[in-house]
Amino acid sequence: MALLVSSWSNGVQSVPKDYVMPPERRPGDFVSVCNDIPVIDLQENANTDRSDIIQQIHKACQEFGFFQVINHGVSEKMMEDMRVLYHEFFNMPIDDKLGLFSETSSVASGCSLYTSGLNYHKEDVHYWKDTLSHPCHPLEERTPSWPEKPTRYREEVGRYAIEVRKMGFKILDLIAEGLGLNKGHFNGVSQAQAMAINHYPPCPDPSLAMGIGGHTDPNLITFLQQDQYGLQMHKDGKWLGVEPIPNAFVVNIGYQLEIISNGKLKSAEHRGVTNLTATRTSIVTFFGPNPNLPVIVEPAKKLVTSTSPQMFKAYQYNNFIADYLAYLRKPLPRSGTPLDPYRL
Repeated sequence: MALLVSSWSNGVQSVPKDYVMPPERRPGDFVSVCNDIPVIDLQENANTDRSDIIQQIHKACQEFGFFQVINHGVSEKMMEDMRVLYHEFFNMPIDDKLGLFSETSSVASGCSLYTSGLNYHKEDVHYWKDTLSHPCHPLEERTPSWPEKPTRYREEVGRYAIEVRKMGFKILDLIAEGLGLNKGHFNGVSQAQAMAINHYPPCPDPSLAMGIGGHTDPNLITFLQQDQYGLQMHKDGKWLGVEPIPNAFVVNIGYQLEIISNGKLKSAEHRGVTNLTATRTSIVTFFGPNPNLPVIVEPAKKLVTSTSPQMFKAYQYNNFIADYLAYLRKPLPRSGTPLDPYRL
């Protein structure tokens, strides 16, 4: 438990040497906040109908692989309750979190609290973050493994997971329609739902450390609630800041959606930087295929034509995840991407 950044970082005057990134992995020069990342209002009104929203989302998925949504159906009070809850959780005494701690990430097998990346002891340098992660669906099977403290955790997070699930399927239907697919097309590849709450304490020198390195999500789609600046996306060879918008969700496309769309939509590389004075906590929800079932993923047949030939081979999702994790364990710098073995 003493490994948790939140357990020892308060008041430290310098970044410990095992958290100092090599120069090529540091945040680099000042990154400007990108004002071009679309902010999409999901509420239909006199000026915006469903077809307008569909086109806005489709364009954002093509150009950025990133967008933000407002009026999404998850209440402001619920989002604020989550902010308060996780502030309380990460500030609880160590003894209250001891039973959750793991030295490796293990969201597939249940709830875990870990620090840095996938396997702390095999890393050459560590990330400045702690993470609580757990699966969310089906709720009745998952909640028994969730934290018992704060005592309202399971009830409040359970309600939140339900509302985010509703929002997620609504957005996936809008994406499907933008591709010319039927509503519900993604239902079979979005049954798994998991959360990762990333907690980044203040860092004495953000120019030397990283919250989380550049990566692209292996799942279908990701929804992120953030309260402080720190998220950056990679586009056209540059890192761009994603400004937090009150009560908005950041939506980013994962590898599975790029593959099912036959390359029409683009997954987005992103990373998290640290902050000198502010604590940042991001509440992340992942949708994707169930890795415990033999789910086959392939480009939608309707999107494969003579003028748009199939770009990716069909595969079993759990094999993709195994290959993705193996890729992440390779020493840096890595060549290629996790998608390369699946291209035709």
